[in-house]
Amino acid sequence: MPKINGNEIRPGNVLEHNGGLWAAVKVDHVKPGKGGAFAQVEMRNLRNGSKLNERFRSADKVERVRLEQKDQQFLYEDDGMLIFMDTETYEQIQLPADLLGERRPFLQDGMTIVVEFYESEALNATLPQKVTCTIEETEPVVKGQTAANSFKPALLDNGVRISVPPFVGQGEAIVVNTETMEYSERA
Repeated sequence: MPKINGNEIRPGNVLEHNGGLWAAVKVDHVKPGKGGAFAQVEMRNLRNGSKLNERFRSADKVERVRLEQKDQQFLYEDDGMLIFMDTETYEQIQLPADLLGERRPFLQDGMTIVVEFYESEALNATLPQKVTCTIEETEPVVKGQTAANSFKPALLDNGVRISVPPFVGQGEAIVVNTETMEYSERA
């Protein structure tokens, strides 16, 4: 299994740490004024769901686990479990809904996602990088507001709040990056 540096850890990576398999849920790169930079990684155990916050310096080596990836189609949610179907064998699997964390609202009916398996055990699910959503409500366009980096708040059809550029209006379809949970482009 390949070893990666602590600063190469990205959300969604699966790491072998303290004898368990952990998924990096949230990664913050911190550069303190004194001392070296480090990655503050919030990890979730793929087997029992426990969480762990760990600091990795760039010199730290971490074992990155390669999982077998299969396309699965999302069918429905039942009692906190997400039900997926293999598009080739029509076999169904269940994964806990909290596996996706704050990205859960972006999962849409019939969406094909990548489910990762470790020795035939389903462990992790990854959403497509870009998802199309519709803006439910946002402020109207203010004429003359042409500042380069001015964004306004918007509520999407899935209940998530993000910031969008001023030219995007209510009812428009936009593309959202599911990794950063930010506006990407118009659909």
